[in-house]
Amino acid sequence: MNSINTYINCFFCLVFLSVFQTPVWGQVEDKGHSGLSKIEDIIIYEDDDFFSAFPSVVKKQDGEILVAFRRAPNRAIFGEGKNYHVDPNSYLVYVRSRDNGLSWTSEPELLYAHPYGGSQDPCMLLLKDGSMLCTSYGWAAVRDDGLPNLKQPVSQNIKGAIALGGYYLRSFDGGETWKGPYYPPSIPSEVRYTAKGDPFPSLNRGALTEGKDGRLFWVVATSYDKDNIARKMTSLLISEDKGMTWELASTVAVDDKIDFNETSIYETPKGDLVAFLRTANFDGQACIARSVDGGKSFQPWQPMGFKGYPLQALRLPDNRVLLVYGYRSKPYGIRARILNAECDDFATSKEFVIRDDGGSTDLGYPWAVMLDDNRVLVTYYYNIDNGTRHIAGSVLKLD
Repeated sequence: MNSINTYINCFFCLVFLSVFQTPVWGQVEDKGHSGLSKIEDIIIYEDDDFFSAFPSVVKKQDGEILVAFRRAPNRAIFGEGKNYHVDPNSYLVYVRSRDNGLSWTSEPELLYAHPYGGSQDPCMLLLKDGSMLCTSYGWAAVRDDGLPNLKQPVSQNIKGAIALGGYYLRSFDGGETWKGPYYPPSIPSEVRYTAKGDPFPSLNRGALTEGKDGRLFWVVATSYDKDNIARKMTSLLISEDKGMTWELASTVAVDDKIDFNETSIYETPKGDLVAFLRTANFDGQACIARSVDGGKSFQPWQPMGFKGYPLQALRLPDNRVLLVYGYRSKPYGIRARILNAECDDFATSKEFVIRDDGGSTDLGYPWAVMLDDNRVLVTYYYNIDNGTRHIAGSVLKLD
């Protein structure tokens, strides 16, 4: 009889816990069967003297993880009231983890500082042969007396910050040293010039990919309207020599009203190329475009049915795809979805909230990498209560 009472009591305890117990700290309750749960949030790099943002991450063949990001002085240390996303003293750095993300080097190492100005958004790609690419782009600080002399049109952000265009670096020793800069071609439709008056080298912030056949694919953004250089379209560049040279292949997305810019490209097991597009003038809607002919052409772009940008896609061990993106509507944070192998179920995929405690819209740009067969590290830049911009991460479990 006592054993029966004990069984009944245990049964009701389990029912009570399953109904009323709150999730364990560090885990996000998954009400939508997204296939994800969160293990923990971590800080990868933070220093109050610096504005750190726009990371990318790779896990090398020896297991070491590199997180690269753009670092600039926190302008508050000079008594200035605001930090901007362009800075003549921004440069590319990286930190390392040799214990699968448990700890990180405290002092970043210099990846690259451009001789003419600040650099943005290091986007690393680890190739199958172990070599690496890192794309970026820059801004030059031009004084007032030089501004009237610039060949027009140019991209100017804050006053005197003139775009230098895109460039990329190459490493053949696991990121220990980098060669370059190398400059991609200017798209024929590009109307801008650099701060030096040269044709504008292609640029973009987003993940490149290496195809099954060894070709490299890179979606770049172009200003194509000389009367309104804020108008952007996206195009596909292809390299058949591991990034030494690039050729224009096709237009990815262009529209009369909507602009397309920061884009990641992904190759499915079937061989389709899928572009995940950030938009402007479209209420923050994420969009997608697909090529079924190896990049020769893209089908018409489509809205994915949710907000978020920029986006990055990671192949999971079972060939499904983890899509991560920043969320800059309230509540600010980082979100994700798992798509099927061909990325054609985006309209029905379930959204997973990785974080929703961000202090402002100035956050996001997530980039994910596998830690092991069922854990993922998602890196991004973040702020709490609108404080120091830092590089953070979340460890997710595949359910």
